[in-house]
Amino acid sequence: MWPDIVDINDFYSSSLGRMTCQLVRRQIRTYWENTLGMRVLGIGFVNPYLRPFLDEATSVIAAMPSRMGAFGGGYQRLGPGNTSCLTDECSLPFLDLSLNRVLLVHSFEYTNQVNLMLREIWRVMDDGGRLLIVVPNRRSAWSHTDFTPFGHGRPYSIDQLKSTLKQSLFTPVRDTRALFIPPTRRRYWLAAAPAWERIGARWLQVFGGVIIVEATKQIYAGNTSNQLHQAHRYVPLTGEVTQRAIIRPHENSNHGLGDI
Repeated sequence: MWPDIVDINDFYSSSLGRMTCQLVRRQIRTYWENTLGMRVLGIGFVNPYLRPFLDEATSVIAAMPSRMGAFGGGYQRLGPGNTSCLTDECSLPFLDLSLNRVLLVHSFEYTNQVNLMLREIWRVMDDGGRLLIVVPNRRSAWSHTDFTPFGHGRPYSIDQLKSTLKQSLFTPVRDTRALFIPPTRRRYWLAAAPAWERIGARWLQVFGGVIIVEATKQIYAGNTSNQLHQAHRYVPLTGEVTQRAIIRPHENSNHGLGDI
């Protein structure tokens, strides 16, 4: 079941949520150190994690699954030339081979159509593109806490996630874990978060709160578009409203998560 965007926003507005974002975003940045001139797509509740790419990428798009919902005025300002849209994660309103990087946060563990979602991402990624997935680690305490977004949906192990990617014509190339801090609101633990990350990355990898896996396309696999996708027409990212994506204008909003 998809979580409500208001609940996720409330989490990321808290001290624990801001610390969580900083720790996970730091790991994401180690994978994609330079996105200069690229087109970056995020699917799920991704805006806080897209911030490092705003000054580099040619365009940054946040695709918000329709069953999750969205704030009417945009839940975070992405800046000029960038876009948020409300869409179906299994029917993305983007051209074939039009995107260089795709980031999934708070989306993969919630969808009931994992393979369709991955095949659609395969279609819109260019041949040299990279996919980065962040999901809850099934062995961690984070996957059992109801007051964080990582405690809902389906958690994964490294092997499960890699197997799912291979079934949908992706090749896993790198993986890591993050969030070794206990899922608690106590200030003492939050202040010690950097130390926990260093210790966990060295000695407690199996217990990291989230799994992060990067994958590439298997371009030798052929065309995976099915009849449904062939029946649709896709339009360039011009900011226009289509039947499958409601483009949200970015205005000043109190839901901006600007401090994250």
